[in-house]
Amino acid sequence: MTESAFIHRFEPATRAGSPPLLLLHGTGGDENDLLGLGKMISPGSALLSPRGRVLEHGMPRFFRRLAEGVFDEKDVRRRAHELGDFVSEARQRYGIAAPVAVGFSNGANIAAALLLLEPDVLAGAILLRAMVPLSDPPTADLAGKPILLLSGQGDPIVPAGNSARLATLLSQAGASVTHRVLPAGHQLSQADVTLARDWIGNLEAKAA
Repeated sequence: MTESAFIHRFEPATRAGSPPLLLLHGTGGDENDLLGLGKMISPGSALLSPRGRVLEHGMPRFFRRLAEGVFDEKDVRRRAHELGDFVSEARQRYGIAAPVAVGFSNGANIAAALLLLEPDVLAGAILLRAMVPLSDPPTADLAGKPILLLSGQGDPIVPAGNSARLATLLSQAGASVTHRVLPAGHQLSQADVTLARDWIGNLEAKAA
């Protein structure tokens, strides 16, 4: 692996036909954080789970921010391309197809940036409590790419208008976006798990 490599965990698939998942943790998480979630929403999928390379007060993240909800957009772009390189290398190393990203909070934001900056890297995405990652995003071609965006009605970090704007941005790029606003805050709920599992199941059924 090259210098773009991330500390990561990889668990091979145990069931044919299940899409590989790219698990992207929130602030302060690591490569172990979302393995359990991945297994719950898509049992049998290959799991690729990197640790963010940016530290904020000792807590791993996938890109720098200037304040709560204010992103260092130059760093967002740089880190998204680094992550794209890592996914490409990991696909060759582990022999997996383009993954579906499952990102929470900061991880969901870098997944959204990756969709906009390198549309071919991901087969789709589950974005949990995501925000618009770039104020001036490039024109991306996400034709038909499936995206599930799950927002929290009482989320103190992500304003409702921001997540709605992200859904519109991705839809305008051609993605097939399902946006659900749940009676939850920023933390994940059982409803997130259920909706994500059903959505992945539908993807598998269509692929079959």
